[in-house]
Amino acid sequence: MPLDPRGKGAMDIFNTILSRLRQGSHGVLATVVRRAGSAPRDVGSKMLVTDEGRVFGTVGGGQLESEAYAKATEIMGEGLTVMLRVNMDATRVEDRAMLCGGSVDILLEPVREERRAVYEAVGRCIEDRERAMVLTRFGPRGFAKSLIRGDETVIGDHVDRQALDRCMDLMNLSRSELSEETFAEPVTITVPLYIFGAGHVSQHLSRVAKAAGFSVTVIDDRKEFANIDRFSEADAIVTGQFRDVFSSLDFTGNEYVAIVTRSQEQDALVLEEVLRRNTKYVGMMGSTRKIGIIMESLHKKGLERKTTGSVHAPIGLDIDAETPQEVAVSIVAEMIKVKNAKH
Repeated sequence: MPLDPRGKGAMDIFNTILSRLRQGSHGVLATVVRRAGSAPRDVGSKMLVTDEGRVFGTVGGGQLESEAYAKATEIMGEGLTVMLRVNMDATRVEDRAMLCGGSVDILLEPVREERRAVYEAVGRCIEDRERAMVLTRFGPRGFAKSLIRGDETVIGDHVDRQALDRCMDLMNLSRSELSEETFAEPVTITVPLYIFGAGHVSQHLSRVAKAAGFSVTVIDDRKEFANIDRFSEADAIVTGQFRDVFSSLDFTGNEYVAIVTRSQEQDALVLEEVLRRNTKYVGMMGSTRKIGIIMESLHKKGLERKTTGSVHAPIGLDIDAETPQEVAVSIVAEMIKVKNAKH
């Protein structure tokens, strides 16, 4: 379904992991730990493969993702940690001794209940916008995972003084580091935004939101509109019928949603689906009359007025915006206001 599978903030995958663990699922987490040449994804990109075969996040799409998925399913449930090197030129997986341009190293690690404390700590750091490092150790001495906070508190497995000092240095530099048997990465704070609709306003909204620090996913049922040429700055582009795309989108309660489709019927469909999920912000474009008609139809379907009352509609701060560019600024300003609100 994704045309360009660049995902939202990679650390958000830990919220997905917690959700799957609560449902009794486990899996394998794939992380890009090294890239060279023309590899398509940045270091830190993540993909979760569950024991049910479901996939969340991305490590780059295409053959790269296919190889990672195949290996993840092969080692599922075995508790193994595996390093893959994928040659993007030959599109095949070989051992770590292979050196070539355009290659990616992917660390595959088990996702299990005993690491829940670390996953929860990452989620709290994201929610609180707190600096931290995730330290993953692998190799002959076994697998270990820890989160290190800015005050040097360690959650998870023990971290020795030398490794702790190095992680603190990397935290101050906001850098990842791969060594022979460890991978250290900062907890990156991102805010996921789903833009439903790929029209003219959405183009400007995507650009302004990206500049403001949001991780942007554009969703539409028209490939001629939802594509990389029109949304080169977007982190992900999803095409498909609006009702069907929700199975490929994460909703952890941190998501921002802007509904700007081309029709009242599509707006109503998307809004209904979104309001049945956890979000941080939902806004919908439209006239007062159109919004009233949609809300009334949702009330008849059983949605409570308290739920529909949380929707920002008409979307955006009232700045007397007229042009698509101004409308985009008003929408992003409203989302920033929600994001930075003191609770």
